[in-house]
Amino acid sequence: MDVATSRDAVTPEAYLGVASVLVLIVLSATAMTVEPAPKLLVIGWVAFGAMAGGAVLGLRTRSEHPHGMVWGYGLAAGAMVTSAALFLIPQATAAAPRHGGLGVAIGLLVGFAGHTVGHRLTHLDLPMDRTVAELSAHSVSAGIIIGVIYAAMPDLGPLLGLAIVSHKGPAGYAAARRLVRSNRSVLPILLPSAGLGVAALAVSLVGGPAGADVQAVVFGFAAGIFLHVAMDFLPRCETGSEVHEHVVHQHDDDHDLLDRLRVHAVLSTGIGAVLVYLAWLAV
Repeated sequence: MDVATSRDAVTPEAYLGVASVLVLIVLSATAMTVEPAPKLLVIGWVAFGAMAGGAVLGLRTRSEHPHGMVWGYGLAAGAMVTSAALFLIPQATAAAPRHGGLGVAIGLLVGFAGHTVGHRLTHLDLPMDRTVAELSAHSVSAGIIIGVIYAAMPDLGPLLGLAIVSHKGPAGYAAARRLVRSNRSVLPILLPSAGLGVAALAVSLVGGPAGADVQAVVFGFAAGIFLHVAMDFLPRCETGSEVHEHVVHQHDDDHDLLDRLRVHAVLSTGIGAVLVYLAWLAV
């Protein structure tokens, strides 16, 4: 059965997913003339295409590929860590170092709290799929932060936003694999796919913070959040990790493969960081 078009596709999440795409299209047309909307349009639609494309790839994949998972997560994590270090932290600490540092601390702690408390969703009977709910909440919060950043600094190039959303592809792939394994439709992934662009464009229409101290806290908070997300995406190959579960599923308990994947994890994160650094030098 094709889980993309099965009866499970007609769920509240599927309807919300289609509606979110329509909202993204309407907001894209409405915000076209508002600075920095053109950059946010690119970032939002790249995020949508990356997550939706990753979901399609996850739907079509018939077997698990731990090497692909490690490289996808590693490249995204390395890119996000370097982006936060190159773009967000300097902006946070340039005018108000203490406020910027406070924002970084708040962002890291809030990211940890959200991730930890969010685990309680696994024990609740939610009206929405847990994976879709978690991804949607993350996409909306990331979109709000990106919208605030670009509203506060409209001259900022799109490289930061594109590097930040680089994890959307691996996240969409992993979410689709979870839904496929439970014989559910992947259509609900449209909701978090469009959520980032919707939130970012909506914020751009409102405007960003004006005070230097407030901007420092906002940039620091964004850096802390994205650093937490990047650390969460680091491809860990220890027993009990998601990579280990994929290895066990396809290759029994192959410790030699896990050892080789650890090397790939280090290489992928390093290459992701270098690519963002080279792009930063180029612009």
